[in-house]
Amino acid sequence: MTQAIATPRAGGDGRVIALVSGGHFLSHFYILALPPLFPLLKAELGVSYAALGAALTAYNLASGLAQTPAGFLVDRVGAARVLITGLAIEAAAIGVLGLTASYAALVVLLFVAGLGDSVFHPADYAILSARVARRRLGRAFSIVTFAGYLGFAVAPSAMVAVAAVADWRAGLVAAGAVGIAMAGLMFANRRAMGEGEEDRARPPAPGQDAAPRGGMGGIGAFLLSGPVLLLFLFYVASSMGSGGIQSFSVAALTTLYAAPLASVSVALTAFLVTNALGILLGGVIADHTRYHGAVAVIGFVASAAFVGAIAAFDLPLWAVTGALALAGLLQGITRPSRDMMVRAITPPGATGKVFGFVSSGLNLGGALAPVMFGLTVDHGAPRMVFALAVAFMLIAAALAGIGRLRTSAARD
Repeated sequence: MTQAIATPRAGGDGRVIALVSGGHFLSHFYILALPPLFPLLKAELGVSYAALGAALTAYNLASGLAQTPAGFLVDRVGAARVLITGLAIEAAAIGVLGLTASYAALVVLLFVAGLGDSVFHPADYAILSARVARRRLGRAFSIVTFAGYLGFAVAPSAMVAVAAVADWRAGLVAAGAVGIAMAGLMFANRRAMGEGEEDRARPPAPGQDAAPRGGMGGIGAFLLSGPVLLLFLFYVASSMGSGGIQSFSVAALTTLYAAPLASVSVALTAFLVTNALGILLGGVIADHTRYHGAVAVIGFVASAAFVGAIAAFDLPLWAVTGALALAGLLQGITRPSRDMMVRAITPPGATGKVFGFVSSGLNLGGALAPVMFGLTVDHGAPRMVFALAVAFMLIAAALAGIGRLRTSAARD
């Protein structure tokens, strides 16, 4: 059975967006549940920051490797059931993490959680593309992405707060339980997300080609085409730029400023909160422009300038917080346009596959970044966390610009 693609119903968009957003919030919350606690885990488990980065690499490796197969599964058996199953697996793994104090178990459970996480991008965007009216699709993408980055924003402060009043294990068990409950809510509303409906082919949008034919070979050749590969690499670079800040800015700033964990985590929270707010603004922009590549280029170049100031100058902590807040806002604005760039080259019937493949670039970047950024802190160069982030942001901007030119040429 192919993915159910239904005609959007009046008044049904909000329900679908809310369900998908709830799952996306949790998927991102889980990604940042552990990094803010790295200073505590380092002492308790007796491992280095690089080793903790390697544990995150296991998570991202699993998610990245499984994301394209998950996209094929979405288009084969339906996005709703794949999404519900993936959320349940990830939530269960995160909850069990709170019951162990073994580094080996930490790595294994994060790998399992990564497998569950692999379903979100292909399933979410397949559901939204099928169930939400096209004139609101940019804003729908922005709301779901906003929910994810809100999960990023909430996670550091929430986990540090729980660690202060109880311990980090209690926070992980509670987070896992919430995810299981959300999976149950999705299951109860699975038909609203398209499960069980008669398949309908979405007609090609202007500028789109029909779905590639020729089975695995045809879609495989399409996934390896120039525009798709450029967007894949763009996702890799953007993930490494933002992921380095998300995973190791707290550790780097703790080293630079010798400040309490709670004080330093405010800077990361500012980056994540403004990132989420920028996504909402970016959704409006994405629905009112066709120059999505230009939005991505401008956003990443400007963001790199603010992060570069942290790398180049000995700023007070309040100025670091302000610079990260502005960088987060600018990066957030690019997110909906990024997703619209992918949808613009995605043929009908291949939404799960293309989003799964391209989004796996986020996980590849997430797998490479933690160890690289962790090593800079371990070797006494915490400021390099921000310098490396700048380099990857500029690479992302260049790839977005090239991808925009290649895509435009292909359409002409």
